[in-house]
Amino acid sequence: MIAYIKGKVIDRFDGGVVLENNGIGYEIFCSSAAFQRLCESGEGGIHTYFQVREDGVALFGFDTKEEKNMFLKLISVSGIGPKIGIGILSGMRVCDLATAIATNDVKTLSKVKGLGKKSAERIILELRESVSAGDIGEVKKLEPTVAPLSKDEEDAIVALMGLGFNGTQAKNAVKFAREQGACTIEQTISFALQSLNR
Repeated sequence: MIAYIKGKVIDRFDGGVVLENNGIGYEIFCSSAAFQRLCESGEGGIHTYFQVREDGVALFGFDTKEEKNMFLKLISVSGIGPKIGIGILSGMRVCDLATAIATNDVKTLSKVKGLGKKSAERIILELRESVSAGDIGEVKKLEPTVAPLSKDEEDAIVALMGLGFNGTQAKNAVKFAREQGACTIEQTISFALQSLNR
């Protein structure tokens, strides 16, 4: 199993990156947190899950061990495959997902794109015993606090989506712009486009 890869980002695509290590480019489908970090730095390490099926193989990448562990729990649920699992982790922080499972919060979980009410109920039913309050607390300690988006940042995301970028790309680019010190919507879009066009 390929559990961890460190290298340089030589390409990126919707939902993932190509990471070069020792002359080999690994195509990795990433969680949004892993995608943002790797694209911003241009290189780095990533925890991975190597999927082997009859019709091919695939690599999925995660920002932290905790994120990967939650992914492994998700794909143990009947009807939840790796692509849905990575989609859930891209739509929710690990601590929020764990909280939703532990508190039987079907409404919050079913808001994730591509996840219906029945699938959300199945995840809660099958995982609530394996997600404890202690797990949630530990994950919260490890995850950085993310400030809510301002009105300008929300408008910038809408503008970027209007230019053809998907929601995840636009949101990650706007977060990058915030980190660069953008104050106005014009600066936010400018920095975001720089990130997206690298």
